[in-house]
Amino acid sequence: MSLIAVLAHDGVPGHQLTAPLSTFATAAHHHPPVAYDVRVCAAPGFTSTGGPGAFRVETPWGLEGLDGADTVLLPGHDAFRDPPSSGLVDVLRDAVARVGAVGAGAFTLAATGLLDGRRAATSRRHAQELARLHPGIAVAPEGEVVADGPFHSGAGVLGGVDLCLHLITLDHGVRVAIETERQLFLRLHDQFGDPEHETGVDAAYNAVTPPGSSLAPVTRWMEVNLHEALTLADIAAQAGLGERSLTRRFRAETGLTPLQYLLRTRVQRAQRLLERTDDPVERIALLTGLGTPANLRHHFQRLTGASPSTYRAAFRALVSDVTWREGAAGAEEERGKRNPANGPSPATEKRQTAIHREP
Repeated sequence: MSLIAVLAHDGVPGHQLTAPLSTFATAAHHHPPVAYDVRVCAAPGFTSTGGPGAFRVETPWGLEGLDGADTVLLPGHDAFRDPPSSGLVDVLRDAVARVGAVGAGAFTLAATGLLDGRRAATSRRHAQELARLHPGIAVAPEGEVVADGPFHSGAGVLGGVDLCLHLITLDHGVRVAIETERQLFLRLHDQFGDPEHETGVDAAYNAVTPPGSSLAPVTRWMEVNLHEALTLADIAAQAGLGERSLTRRFRAETGLTPLQYLLRTRVQRAQRLLERTDDPVERIALLTGLGTPANLRHHFQRLTGASPSTYRAAFRALVSDVTWREGAAGAEEERGKRNPANGPSPATEKRQTAIHREP
C-alpha cells in the first residue's frame, strides 16, 4: 500500500484537501489490488480551510505524519509566500521519496531550495510570480504537470486531480489513470441526471480506436490537427484510402464514420480544456476546430447533455462537494466504531480525520 500524506496549512483551499482523497480512493476502488492510504497532516497553526465554504479539519497527524510517506502533497494556502518551517524542510529533504506541489503549493516547495535548477509548474495566475521570486527554477508553461527528479508539480486543476492522475500513471500505468479519470467523469454524468440521454458525458470517451487498430496513425493525425477545418477528403488523403474505403474501415473499427469520430474527438478535447484551463469558450472553439462558440455549445450539448459552462461548473464542484460528503461520512463511520466504555482504540484514533463545516 502506498502512503500519501497531504500537508494542510491554515487557509488551504478545501478542494485541494478533498481531491486527493477522492482521486486515489477512486483508483483503488475500481482497480484492485491498487491500494492507497491517504492521510491529512496538519502543519503548525492549521485549523481550517480558506475561502468560501470553509470548514474545520481535525486530524491526529502533524508533521510527524509525513515520516515514512511514499508521497507528500503540498497544496496551496493563504500564506503560501511565507517560508516553510524548518521542521518541514528537514522532512522534505531527508525522509520523503516523492513530493508533489499543487498550484501555489509550489511556492512552499520552492522556498526549501529543493527546486533550484529544476523545472516546476504552478497555477496560471502565480506562474510569473514564482519565476520572479525563484529565478533558479524553470517555470513550465501553463497547463503542464511537471516531473523533475522526485519533485512533481501541477497547476492544481480541480484541486490537484491533474497531479494525482499523473502520480497514478507513474504508479500503475496509463490505463489505470485513464479509467480513474473516466470514473470521475461518470460521477459527474450522474449529477446531470439524464438517464435517457443517448450519449452523455461518456460519449466523447467512445471516440477511441481499439488497440492495434490500423486507423491509429490517421486518428493521431486528426488529434494533432483538430484546430484545422478537416474534411473527409483530407482524412482519406492522410490515410491513403478512398473516402468510401475509409468510411467502411472506420465503421468496422469504431462504429462511427470518420466525421463522427472527428466530432467526438473535438468534444473530448473541449471537455479536457474546460476541466483543466480557464480558457473562454471562444478560444476553446478555435482550439478544437469547432469554430464558433455557438457551434461548440450546439455539439457539446448534444453529445454530453450539458452546456460547456454547466459542464465546467459541475465538474469543478464535483471534487469539492462530493468528496466532502464522502469524507464526512467516513469520519462518522469511524466514530460509530468507537467503544463507548474504552474510547477509541489507537488504531481507530490514528485513522480518524473529522471534517466540520464552518457556519
